Amino acid sequence: MVRLRGMATRIGMRAMFAVVALLFVIGVLVLGHVAIWYLIRIDLDQSFLIATAILGGGDLLIAILLGWLASRSSPSRVEKEALKVRRDAVAALGSAFSITQMALPLLRYAPLRRRRGRK
Repeated sequence: MVRLRGMATRIGMRAMFAVVALLFVIGVLVLGHVAIWYLIRIDLDQSFLIATAILGGGDLLIAILLGWLASRSSPSRVEKEALKVRRDAVAALGSAFSITQMALPLLRYAPLRRRRGRK
């Protein structure tokens, strides 16, 4: 019980640190977007709408590329083998239960030997 409590505390602390780190990453991304927008706006001498459209178009292009890569992902050979092993195990489990269920009525009629304790 102590081990589980320690493990839960450690996992909770790791999760908290991960959330705080994620907030900092989001802050860096926002700051990077503002810096790029400002760079487009000032150095390229564009209006704020055009700078926003250029930055949004770049973000959309990155999102489309990542979505395309994610859609191409297919199960690996190891995942397919693991699924086959799981299905075979579940099928074997069903036959084991049916054998047990057939044997139960026979066990009811089997004579039971009881040992009597010495007095």
